[in-house]
Amino acid sequence: MTLIRKPNEIQVASKIKALIYGQAGMGKTTMALSAPSPLLIDCDGGIQRVNPAHIKDTVQATCYEDVLAVLQEDLSAYKTIVIDTGGKLLDMMSAYIIKHNAKMGQANGSLTLQGYGARKAEFSQFCKLVMSLDKHLIFVAHRETRTEGDLTRYVPLFGGSSYDGLVTELDLVGYIEASGNKATITFSGTSRNDGKNTCNLPAVIDIPCCVDVNGNGLPNHFFEEVVIAKYNQHLAGIQKLSRDYAEVMKQLTHDIDKICSVETANAFVKSIDTYHHIGASKAAAGQLLKRKIEQLGYIYNAETRTYTDPNPVTDEQ
Repeated sequence: MTLIRKPNEIQVASKIKALIYGQAGMGKTTMALSAPSPLLIDCDGGIQRVNPAHIKDTVQATCYEDVLAVLQEDLSAYKTIVIDTGGKLLDMMSAYIIKHNAKMGQANGSLTLQGYGARKAEFSQFCKLVMSLDKHLIFVAHRETRTEGDLTRYVPLFGGSSYDGLVTELDLVGYIEASGNKATITFSGTSRNDGKNTCNLPAVIDIPCCVDVNGNGLPNHFFEEVVIAKYNQHLAGIQKLSRDYAEVMKQLTHDIDKICSVETANAFVKSIDTYHHIGASKAAAGQLLKRKIEQLGYIYNAETRTYTDPNPVTDEQ
């Protein structure tokens, strides 16, 4: 059985894996908790900084074993797993890896090069585990400042030098910052911040205030109603393209199967651009036509740009 999938057969994940980061006090955790039915896994004891109105069910994890254990429980009531912070989770992973294989650690408690490879693999498995549970996965991270020549960049405090390898697992990376007295988020990478934007979100999005002047909590649905809604719209677009591709390929296959003479072959070639092609459907039709022509034994005439039959049937025959 072939592992090759046609465009209409490709499976697209219906849940997102995201990282949101920014400076302290920007409401990163609160924003993450605006995702649908979240369960917060608090890895750095920061739940008390969230407005009581916005606190959701929480696991106060002290080690990676706690995190793995809770993922074995009945989580049917939750649609999103929030990890706060992702950096602390990675620290817990490092300790877990060294605990089970001392050769992965150095004398100062940090990972060896091989240990970092093991952590990358563990992080990938963790993401796959959450996806297998059919949950959105959101990591919260602090920011760190890097100076590159004359440029100052703000990047996630997430994995240090192994960050690039870890972020390949994620669909979205968003940077939260203050703009005047408002908070904004961008998922687009710039010269001053990291980003990853797989569903064409606007360059900069205002984050609505979810606390009134008296400090009382207001409705908190930003991630669900803006980010995930846009992702679902993007997903629906991909699914529609898949359906449209399947439909045009069905018609092309039917019409190519009907070719039984050089006349019908040449007529099809002339009509190829009249189909509503999707993605690589024209190229796929070319391959189907090539096989059909080979079966019929026709030859292409470059001068006339038509097919000819080297063994035409005559009246005498």
